[in-house]
Amino acid sequence: MFVAVSIIQILYYLGIFSFFLFSNDNANDASEELSVSIIIAAKNEAVNLKQNLPFFRNQNHSKFELILINDHSTDDTLKVLQFFKQQNPLLDITIVNLEPESLSGNKKNAITNGVEKAKYANLLFTDADCKPNSDKWISLMTTKLSKKQLVLGYGAYQKRPKSWLNKLIRFETVMTALQYFSYAKIGIPYMGVGRNLAYKKELFIKNNGFITHQHIKSGDDDLFVNQVATKENTAICYHKKAHTISKVHTNFIKWIHQKRRHISTAENYQKKHQFLLALFYVTNLLFWILGLFLIFNLTTILVIQFFILRLLIQYFYLYKTAVKLDEKDLVIFVPILELFLIIIQMYLFVANTIVKSKTW
Repeated sequence: MFVAVSIIQILYYLGIFSFFLFSNDNANDASEELSVSIIIAAKNEAVNLKQNLPFFRNQNHSKFELILINDHSTDDTLKVLQFFKQQNPLLDITIVNLEPESLSGNKKNAITNGVEKAKYANLLFTDADCKPNSDKWISLMTTKLSKKQLVLGYGAYQKRPKSWLNKLIRFETVMTALQYFSYAKIGIPYMGVGRNLAYKKELFIKNNGFITHQHIKSGDDDLFVNQVATKENTAICYHKKAHTISKVHTNFIKWIHQKRRHISTAENYQKKHQFLLALFYVTNLLFWILGLFLIFNLTTILVIQFFILRLLIQYFYLYKTAVKLDEKDLVIFVPILELFLIIIQMYLFVANTIVKSKTW
């Protein structure tokens, strides 16, 4: 059984993850600069907006607009948005104000309002707690929309060198990115992250937006991509200058709550995606459980060989991925971080099975 799960794990790396590992990001090969509508939905994000909005103002892109949505905030979010517009009269800014007293659904309603207000055919999405990693963010993330309808980007997190929680969060983010970039490259894209996502307005309209999963609080990013992405219409962009950088959680409980919400949407993925993802996580769990048990109780050359082989292949792939995504400082801690992540994923699965997360 241990040999079988080890082989399955190795095949995932060699057979699927290789497509991302050995790919080239040709986002710099732009033949034209597209007009872009940037959509940011903010709910009680006054502090983050003050810090991050100036980075969007400084984008080196000739034609773009900012659609800023106050999503039923009870803090000073609306005032921050209005002040930013007042201080930047040369920017094309539209503020959409959803009042606390109005009908409140979820984030998907806010985004839908933003899409309706967008005047350009190319839409670029991020969150209020994110900032672009360079002034080329818009250009790099949208250049492929000249030929494709959907572009999956990378949403990184701030680095805190002395924080283990920070390393764990960023490691989980790297592992997730390795998977959704790889699946997109082999022609079966299954998710993206709303922190950094671009698509055509016509794609949203043609598929009636979030109508098929409007009742689910989360999923404005991954469920929408799972619904509309195909081999033909999807591209990826992982260029360092095209990353967004998000404020990282410093509270473990809050991060766990966020992960519960994210994981709860996976049961709505297409069945083939559920199977492939579940097979990887189950064999990953069994690799460690069976491997450690056998090493300590029934040590054989075969067990040690497969254990080391899988670790070496994983280490090589994660090192190359970390280089691509500018996360090299994580590599030395991979085995420890993976064990911690497996334990947390087991807890999340059990917790979500018992009680569903109902807030976003």
